[in-house]
Amino acid sequence: MLLAILLPFLSFMVRGKILTGIICLILQITVIGWLPAAIWAALSLNSARADRRNEKLIRTIKQNQR
Repeated sequence: MLLAILLPFLSFMVRGKILTGIICLILQITVIGWLPAAIWAALSLNSARADRRNEKLIRTIKQNQR
């Protein structure tokens, strides 16, 4: 999460979203755009974590139904 706030573009790059990272870097270069870039990266990271958690729950429920 700290990486998403301090270096938003790098947060995307580490997760394999190269094009999104480049767009975020362009936004981050401007002084005004750095804050929205940091918020965007943090929200994206939280969303990815929630997606993984939900997929795990769905797999567990399907296994328990068998």
